[in-house]
Amino acid sequence: MHLPPIVALWLTFGLIFFLFRRQVLEKSEVSPALWLPLIWLLINGSRSPGQWLNLDAGAVITSGEDGSPLDATFYFALIVAGYAVLRRRGVDLLTFARNNRWLTAFLMYSLISILWSDFPLVAFKRWIKILGHPIMVLVILTDPVPLEAVKRLLKRIAYVLVPLSICFIKYFPQYGRGFDSWTGQGFNGGVALNKNELGLLCLIFGIFFFWSILQTLKIKNRRTRRKELILDIGFFVLNWWLLAEASSATSLVTMLLGIAVIWFVGLRFVDKRYVGFYLIAAVLVFAALEPFFGIYTQVVKGLGRNLNLTDRTDIWQSVLKLQDNPIFGRGFESFWLGSRLDTLWVQFPFHPIQAHNGYIETYLNLGWIGIALLVGQFVGTFLKIQRELVRRFEFARLRLAFLLAIIVFNYTEAAFVNTSFVWTMFFLIAVDYPNARQHFSRSVPSQTRRKLVPAGV
Repeated sequence: MHLPPIVALWLTFGLIFFLFRRQVLEKSEVSPALWLPLIWLLINGSRSPGQWLNLDAGAVITSGEDGSPLDATFYFALIVAGYAVLRRRGVDLLTFARNNRWLTAFLMYSLISILWSDFPLVAFKRWIKILGHPIMVLVILTDPVPLEAVKRLLKRIAYVLVPLSICFIKYFPQYGRGFDSWTGQGFNGGVALNKNELGLLCLIFGIFFFWSILQTLKIKNRRTRRKELILDIGFFVLNWWLLAEASSATSLVTMLLGIAVIWFVGLRFVDKRYVGFYLIAAVLVFAALEPFFGIYTQVVKGLGRNLNLTDRTDIWQSVLKLQDNPIFGRGFESFWLGSRLDTLWVQFPFHPIQAHNGYIETYLNLGWIGIALLVGQFVGTFLKIQRELVRRFEFARLRLAFLLAIIVFNYTEAAFVNTSFVWTMFFLIAVDYPNARQHFSRSVPSQTRRKLVPAGV
């Protein structure tokens, strides 16, 4: 059945309103401040305010040296509001730094690298913007019931972006579809700007709803369990359809990886204390079998892709030749500015604005020091998760799935940049603030404090 576009849009809005109202009517101690990270992630997962207000103009690819005043004001207002919430909750920056040394070191080195950037003002404004990631994550994790806050937040994001993407693709192709500027091939982007960004949303939602289904199965009330299962399975199916429409091979592989991790660590015979050993063993087995069976080649070709990963390997070779400061990099998010961008745009008519590899992107901007700090963040986060697998298993295995998916996803996409949706998700699983709930519980009625301890975050 094909509905008139305006009818389909209003039905989509009606569904979103119904889902939000249903969640709001449920009794919960979740703070209203959760709206701040919700807005932050809704925008970062779709389009900037300026792009939403100029849908008819289409997406124009530029170097972004000046940026949009509207976008800058919007992000700055969210950051200030989030910081105000954290001050009210008594969040201490020294405690954050002490419990997140690698993250803090990465942020501080990124700030210092602005000194040798060719565009220090642009780099500084971009650095201010990425502070929104840890601020919004702390707003979530210092909620009275942090695990419930995480679940409600991710569901609310899906309630908006999944139905709206489907509506855009099916009924508003001028907004939800596009054509590749190099190959001319059509793609489905939904509320995102391209298929890879839509695929990124799908991989996050796919992992989350698979995990949520497992949690829902544990609900004792049969009626409540049935309703939640219908909702979770329904969105998992819709998300799968969107992923198929996006045709993002990387997102498909990483989503399946995340789901496999959640399933594997939940098996009874798996010793949670040795997850690191299992991971190392899996990598060694892959390395040993690869020369004989060509697993990588078979997977790439099986996904309908060529071995140069849609010209990504050509981009990698070209940008690496332009790196003239391998130790320190060109400065925080400064490589794709000025003459280097002009040089690359001459080589590639499709005008790349990222390396399509998160590790090469980090190397270009922050050099080998940045790579070391990035790897340190991965290792530090993994060690935190491994400890939590024994104490707070359910949320820890979701964190582990997200971590491994994000690490693999950055092989073909540069997601550790600016206001990327993935950056916030990475901070969500990496940040540890153990005293936050204690600080905030002082302002919570005594009868609810007992609920804060087993929150699982």
